[in-house]
Amino acid sequence: MEDKLQPQETNDFNRIIPVNIEEQMKTAYIDYSMSVIVGRALPDVRDGLKPVHRRILFAMNELGMGPTRPYKKSARLVGDVLGKYHPHGDSSVYDAVVRMAQDWSMRYTLVDGQGNFGSQDGDGPAAMRYTEVRMHRIAENILQDIEKDTIDYQLNFDDSLEEPTVLPTRIPQLLVNGSSGIAVGMATNMLPHNLSEVIDGCIAYIDNREITIDELMHYIKGPDFPTGGTIFGMEGVKAGFHFGRGRVVLRGKLHVDTKPSGREQIIITEVPYQVNRDSLCDRIGQLVNDKSIEGIAHVNNESNKKEGTRIVIDLKRDAVANLVINQLFKYTELQTSYGINNVALVKGRPRILNLKELISEFVEFRHEVVVRRTKFELREAEKKAHILQGYLIALDHLDEVIALIRASATPEVAKDNLINAGWGLDEIQAKAILELRLQRLTGMERDKIKEEYDNLMILIAHLREILSNEGMRYQIIKDELTEVKDKFGDARKTDITFLDNEMSIKDLIKEEDVVITISHLGYMKRTSATEFRAQRRGGRGAMGGRTRDEDFIEHIFVASTHHTMLFFTEKGRCYWLNVYQIPEGDKNSKGRAIQNLLQLAQDDKIRAIIDIKDLQDTDYVTSHYIVLCTKKGIIKKTALEDFSRPRQTGVNAITIVEGDQLLEARLTDGNCDIMMAVGSGRAIRFPESKVRTTGRGAIGVGGIEVDDANDEVVGMICANPTTPERTVLVVSEKGYGKRTQVDEYRITNRGGKGVKTISVTEKTGKLVGILDVAESEDLIITCKSGITIRMKVADIRELGRATQGVKLIRIDDKDEIAAITRIDVQDETGMIEETEGAEAAVENVDTTETTISASEEENNA
Repeated sequence: MEDKLQPQETNDFNRIIPVNIEEQMKTAYIDYSMSVIVGRALPDVRDGLKPVHRRILFAMNELGMGPTRPYKKSARLVGDVLGKYHPHGDSSVYDAVVRMAQDWSMRYTLVDGQGNFGSQDGDGPAAMRYTEVRMHRIAENILQDIEKDTIDYQLNFDDSLEEPTVLPTRIPQLLVNGSSGIAVGMATNMLPHNLSEVIDGCIAYIDNREITIDELMHYIKGPDFPTGGTIFGMEGVKAGFHFGRGRVVLRGKLHVDTKPSGREQIIITEVPYQVNRDSLCDRIGQLVNDKSIEGIAHVNNESNKKEGTRIVIDLKRDAVANLVINQLFKYTELQTSYGINNVALVKGRPRILNLKELISEFVEFRHEVVVRRTKFELREAEKKAHILQGYLIALDHLDEVIALIRASATPEVAKDNLINAGWGLDEIQAKAILELRLQRLTGMERDKIKEEYDNLMILIAHLREILSNEGMRYQIIKDELTEVKDKFGDARKTDITFLDNEMSIKDLIKEEDVVITISHLGYMKRTSATEFRAQRRGGRGAMGGRTRDEDFIEHIFVASTHHTMLFFTEKGRCYWLNVYQIPEGDKNSKGRAIQNLLQLAQDDKIRAIIDIKDLQDTDYVTSHYIVLCTKKGIIKKTALEDFSRPRQTGVNAITIVEGDQLLEARLTDGNCDIMMAVGSGRAIRFPESKVRTTGRGAIGVGGIEVDDANDEVVGMICANPTTPERTVLVVSEKGYGKRTQVDEYRITNRGGKGVKTISVTEKTGKLVGILDVAESEDLIITCKSGITIRMKVADIRELGRATQGVKLIRIDDKDEIAAITRIDVQDETGMIEETEGAEAAVENVDTTETTISASEEENNA
C-alpha cells in the first residue's frame, strides 16, 4: 500500500514551482491594477464611457429600450447587464443607471427615468424593482450605426456573447458629460462642458488642425455644470485646457431681496455641482450656532421639483448682506473647488490629455467610424446590386430561365444549369433567381428592379468617392456634428466671472458707454446709453427706472464699462467697483441693491460717484486730485493717489462732523475753479489753489457760507479755465433751468456767501443742481416719480446769472426734479425722438427773465 502511494506523492511535489514572493506580488498587483484601470475606472477617450456605462447602453439597445419604446423595469435592465456583460454587484450597475438619469448629475442625461431617482438634497433612489427606464433621445446618437461594422467586439466574461469595445458615438461624450473615477495609482476627474460649445470647437479643429488651445477657448469657454453656478476665475480652467490638470472654483448663485418688514433675505437659487442642499443648510446652521457667521437669523431649504433650488437665509436687521455672503463663500460649500485631471484611455493606455488632444482623438475616431461605415454600406450596396444585376439578366431571358428551371430535377440542378447557361450568372445570383417571387416577373416590377439598380449604382459611386476623398469624409463629420448641435444644443448654465488680476477680462467685456442709475433706496443698475433717446426740450420724458412708490432715481451718470467707479457715501466712506461688475438691466428695471455689491452700513448711502479710467496709470494718479464738499459748505482736496489701492471694506475719505453729510466729489487736475451752489439760489467761485491738499482723514475747510438752517449746498462743479466753451447749467426743482457763462461769476475767496445764480421763486422752486456743460453734450433729468428726459444742452437757452431760466421739463404738481447729469454725444445718429405735443409744450413755456439790481448783488456777495 505504501509503495503505491509513494510515486503519487513524488509527482505532487514535482508540480510545486518555487517563486520569489516579491516578484509574484508585483506581477499579481500589476495585473490587478491594469484590470481596474482598463476594465472599470477610466473612460475611453473615444466614446467617453467606462465599461459599465457602455454595457448599460448596449444592453438597452439589445433590449429595445429606445426613446420611443415603452419603459422597462430597471431590474430587468440590471439583470441583463449582470448576466451578460458585467459580473459585479447589482448595486454598481443600478447606481450607474440612476446617475445617468439624474439631471443634476449629468449635464446631458443618457437614461430617461420614470419613478423616484433621488434628489439634490441627498435622498436616495427607489429600489430597482420600482423604477423604470428607457434610453434618452441623445443616447441614440451614441449607438447610431453600431450595426454597420463601425466598431470592434470582444467576448464577454464567459466567452458566450460578444460586447462592443467602444460605441460609435456622434457626441463628444467625454468633454460633454465628463467623468470621474479612482483606479489603482491614478484617478480621473473630467468636468462637463456645453454641447454646443464643444461641437463648435470640434468643427473649428477640423477646419484648422493647427488651431491653438487659446483659439479653441474662443469656442469652449469653460466647464458647464448641470446645476449652474458661477465659475470664479479662469486661471485654473486655462491650466486644465492647456495641460490636462487644473483647479476650478465654483460658486452658487444668489441674490438679496428685501421683505415688506424691511429685513433682507439672501436667496440661493443655484448651488455648486454635487453639493447636497440639505447638508449646506445644516452647515450654515452649525456655523451660526458656533458664531462663526454673524447676522443670520434663520435658514430654510424651500427647494422643490417645480421651482428648483431655493434656499432662503433671513438676515438680522443690522446685518450687512455683502459681508454675510462673503462669509458663506468662505466657510460653506457655497464656494467649492474641483480638480481637473484629464486622464483617459488612449489605445488602451492611460494618458493625461489637454483640450486639443481630447478633441483630436474624438475627431479621428469619428473619421474611423465614417470610413468603416462607408465601407460597410459599400459592401452591402454592391451585394444588392450584384443580385439585382442577376434579376435583370434573368428577366432578359425569362422564357429560357423558366424552361430551364422546369426541366431541372432538383433546385441544386437548376442552380447549376443557370450558372452554366452562358448568361454570366454566378452562384449567388443563381440562388437569388431561384428564390425570386413570381410577382416580380411582371413588367411593372421589372421597371422597379431597374430603377433600384440604377439608384444603387449612383450610391456605390458616391460611397467610393467618399472613401477616396478625405475632405468629403470630414465634411460628413461636420454635418453630423451640426445636426446633433441643432437637436440637443442649449445655452450655458454656468456663468464665468473673471478675477480683477486676469487681463483677459477687458478683452471679453465690450467697451461702451453705459448709464448708471442709483435709486433713493439704494438699487443700482447699468443700461446702454442708447436706450435713452434725446427728446425736444419741454417733452414729457420716459420712464428711467421702475421703482417702489417711496423710491425714486437719485443718481444718474455715464461711464465706460472698462472704467473703475469710486463711490463716496454720505458718511465719508469710499468704495471701489468696476463698471462691468454693476448688474445690467433695461431702462425700466429696478436694479440690484447696492448692499449686494458694496459692504455699506445699513444707515449709510451713496452720495457721489467718480469715474476713473485706470487706477494703475501712475502718471495719471499722481497728477489728479479728488475734491469733496458737504451739505454744510465744507470743502476738502485729497490726492487721487490716496484712493488708488482698492479695499473691499472701503476707506475713510473725509471726516464728517455731526449734522453734516458728504454731498459731492469731483476729479480735478489741480488747476480748476471750484463753484458751489446752495438751494436758496446763491453760488460761489474760487480757485482750487485756495484749498490745500490734505489726507483722507482730514475734515476740510469752509467753502461757502450756509447761514440758514433750512438752506444747504446742492452741488459743486470744478470749472477748468482752459475750456471756455463750457457753461454753468443750473436747474430748479420745478423744472426750470438755464445756462450761464462762467465769467459772470466773479472769483472770490472761499468761505463767502457768493452771488445769485438763479432767481428762486415759488414758481421755480429751490435750486436742485449745478453742472458745467458744453453744447456738444446732452442733459438727462430724472424726477422723483422715475420719469427721465434726455435733451440737447444746445437747446437750453443761455441767460444771465440772475434770471429764473426757462422750463426744461413738464412735471406734475406733486413731482420734483431728483437728479441731473450730462452725457457726451458720440455720433449717436437717429437718437432724436419728437414726443407728441412737444412743440406745443415749448410754445407755452414761460421764458420771462427776471433781473436783480447791482446793489442787491453786492449785499449777497
